[in-house]
Amino acid sequence: MKNVADKESMLELCRYIEAHCDQPLTLKSLARRAGLSADYFQRCFSRTIGLSPKKYQQACRLKLFKNQLKGDEKIIDAMQRAGYQSSSRLYEKLDSQMGMIPSRYRQGGAGESISYASEETDLGCVMIAATDRGICFLQFSDDQKSLLERLKVEYPHADCQPMGAEAGSLFKQWMIQLNDFLLGRVKQLQLPIDIRGTVFQTIVWGYLTQIPPGTVQSYTEVATAIGKPRAVRAVASACANNKIAIAIPCHRVIRGDGSLAGYKWGLERKKALLDLERGTLSKS
Repeated sequence: MKNVADKESMLELCRYIEAHCDQPLTLKSLARRAGLSADYFQRCFSRTIGLSPKKYQQACRLKLFKNQLKGDEKIIDAMQRAGYQSSSRLYEKLDSQMGMIPSRYRQGGAGESISYASEETDLGCVMIAATDRGICFLQFSDDQKSLLERLKVEYPHADCQPMGAEAGSLFKQWMIQLNDFLLGRVKQLQLPIDIRGTVFQTIVWGYLTQIPPGTVQSYTEVATAIGKPRAVRAVASACANNKIAIAIPCHRVIRGDGSLAGYKWGLERKKALLDLERGTLSKS
């Protein structure tokens, strides 16, 4: 089967999964529908979409649940309509994909506790903020005040407080790793992340983490790689809405003509990061 046919087949399977995400879908049944072996289907789908069939269904199911939750649906009814068989299975997925319990999501994150701390780096002042599930904010600016203002804009209903002693020890570990990266000692950040976004944004951000350090792709290449070739602007928007710099490496995405395009934290920082990564690779 040719690559074009593979992509068309995988996109058709995406639409099928979206329409039946509330139902049990096995790898074998999806592969049979595509006319492929289970192993080849798994590889082909993951390569084309950027997520495994199972994770794609989970993302679609969560989106369905969240959309129903925004209305007047009771949590238990929304859970059942989205295909979750038990509350424990639902909360297991929400811990990693939603970042907050359903009642807080409905209230726009009200009641969520976020702790933050900041420090100077070679790229300027950085602020890291985290929930008890992981880092939800890692951003750069010229001063701490503007970063705190941005944090409150990103999470307007959360209770944002400076990190205490216990969280402070984690912050020090994160900063050691971040500074090691900025000094070229490590190629990738391995940080606990609490990602919060739409299904599409999550797919884009997940794909960005697969772009090798020191290399770049255009917005068009990213859109094509995730199976949404017409969603170039949406890919650019997902990059612009990234709340976690470097760990979700949107700096590795540029315009098709080779220019750096925009960067939420400034083009000078984007260029510095790419130069740093290329320099690190040349030394290895």
